[in-house]
Amino acid sequence: MSFNKKTIEDIEVKGKRVLVRCDFNVPLKDGAITDENRLVGALPTIKYLIEKGAKVILCSHLGKAKGPDPSLTLASVAKRLSELLDKEVVFAADDTVVGDNAKAAVAAMKEGDVVLLENTRFRPEEGKNEDSFSKDLASLADVYVNDAFGTAHRAHCSTVGVTKFVDTAVCGYLIQKELKFLGEAVNNPERPFVAILGGAKVSDKINVINNLLDKVNTIIIGGGMAYTFLKAQGYSIGNSLVEADRLDYSLEMVKKAEEKGVKFLLPVDNRVADKFDANAEAVITEDQNVPEGYMALDIGPKSEKIFADAVKEAKTVVWNGPMGVAEFKNFAAGTVAVAKAMADSDATTVIGGGDSAAAVNNLGFGDKMTHISTGGGASLEFLEGKELPGIAALNDK
Repeated sequence: MSFNKKTIEDIEVKGKRVLVRCDFNVPLKDGAITDENRLVGALPTIKYLIEKGAKVILCSHLGKAKGPDPSLTLASVAKRLSELLDKEVVFAADDTVVGDNAKAAVAAMKEGDVVLLENTRFRPEEGKNEDSFSKDLASLADVYVNDAFGTAHRAHCSTVGVTKFVDTAVCGYLIQKELKFLGEAVNNPERPFVAILGGAKVSDKINVINNLLDKVNTIIIGGGMAYTFLKAQGYSIGNSLVEADRLDYSLEMVKKAEEKGVKFLLPVDNRVADKFDANAEAVITEDQNVPEGYMALDIGPKSEKIFADAVKEAKTVVWNGPMGVAEFKNFAAGTVAVAKAMADSDATTVIGGGDSAAAVNNLGFGDKMTHISTGGGASLEFLEGKELPGIAALNDK
């Protein structure tokens, strides 16, 4: 996949109708937006286009709509965007997304105006990438801009299909930043390059581990998936998470690391409990072994130090997935230790979206990281070395 894509700065936008695919998939409670990070993230691209005199038409999905659904309308997003931009964002309320309201609003646009279309998933064709809806979207625009990295791994009408029917398709600032940091970190890293992988399941990260073993100097495995690796090596893991069908694979990966001269770090001690409970007391094990009747819910203090030391020596660090059950206060220490080591480091630090991004932001280390990816699933597929259709569809430089 080429990482050298044309951006909004490479094209002339003045007077043109510019359709921008944003990621406004924000959490709502009783119609109110409870976290507006994604709206704020979209502002630089929108402001640039306004300043350059484009007619800015925004679109996004919200939630898992399978057709028109009043509880998943983007009306509240239009209202909040108007406040953030200090400029009216006209909301085109059409259940068909591209209907009479949208057409009239776009026809009436002057340079620098902003229109927001209704939730793209109100059209069932969206997820199937069917031409009918792609053509409708393209009919409103002269230029297409994708700035929604979080959906770049999905081939939908608003991320891929529409590009077939417009001449110019480029990326906005958010995707440009993702390509720069994720792309360079993985494909041209300053070394030593350390990857930290956590989360519950080995199966979710199989391809990531395999791909990164060809690229990194050190790989650190924490979280629930560490115990499949430890069991495969003959340690007792008590009632800890294990994927019995992944034991052979775990050994293969350790062997591959050895052959490639990659350091493969697993926990050397654990915080364990006799039940999966937020109030359970953490007991620290002496070594890798988890006693019968207990389950590992976090890495232990010796592991924290080993992992943090590896981060201190690194020049590039990519992290995806927590080290334990970070939402339980008694089992968050491992995740905190890794986040802190990264925050204190001079390395290029990239957080691969999802739970790790949430953990870093909740702990207040967000502004200390070089880059926090805006897409969990997309960044995982990126780390697997997969081509992301929403990026592949854009014009190369």
